[in-house]
Amino acid sequence: MKILVGLKRVVDYTVRVQVKPDGSGVAIDGVKMSVNPFDEIALEEALRLREAGKATEVIVVSIGPALAMQQLDTGLAMGANRGILVKSDAPVQPLTAARVLQKLVEKEQPGLVILGKQAIDDDANQTGQMLAALLDRPQATFASKIEVNSNTARVTREVDVGLETIEVDLPAVITVDLRLNTPRFIKLPDIVKAKSKPRETLELAALGIDSGDHLQSTHFAPPPKRQKGVMVKDVPELVAALKTKGLL
Repeated sequence: MKILVGLKRVVDYTVRVQVKPDGSGVAIDGVKMSVNPFDEIALEEALRLREAGKATEVIVVSIGPALAMQQLDTGLAMGANRGILVKSDAPVQPLTAARVLQKLVEKEQPGLVILGKQAIDDDANQTGQMLAALLDRPQATFASKIEVNSNTARVTREVDVGLETIEVDLPAVITVDLRLNTPRFIKLPDIVKAKSKPRETLELAALGIDSGDHLQSTHFAPPPKRQKGVMVKDVPELVAALKTKGLL
């Protein structure tokens, strides 16, 4: 069984995001870029399933500019067998990403697609669900535990009221949550080995996909600066202050 894993190129979670002075987007020149943390967890789980004999090949896919090959290299160094980069210089919205992954699934026929539940740049939490709908395959989201048998996957999900365990038939789409695992540390020999692993670069047009995104961002702005707190003596003073601000 093959497992296909999506890796999105995002601003590293340790970087404080800055908006461009003209409000046209987020400043990324000279900014550290990394694999989306949820996607690293997805890849780690795929690698563990392969090591347990549940899969034979792990394929990592990234959709983005040529520089996204850096994130594919990270995935290959972690242990993926091969990588596919679908080039797009324009930002890719969830539906377009799902359509790209649909084409690759139809080509590669993986038994399992594992994605991060969301990306830390847009927090959309949509691609996995859209992909499952396009493929008409079972899905399990917010996974905190995955057990794969011959034809099924037993998934423990994090939901608002606690944990829910479901069983889905394979092939399926699974999105993962933070508590599923801890991604492995990449060692120097792994980076060297990754350089010899196969990589493939495709254009959106080669897959018969036009981004055609229906949503357009017109302006970006940082959140307003937080006001300093005010100390009050008692509850009546607190209520009065809230009324003054129109909050009560």
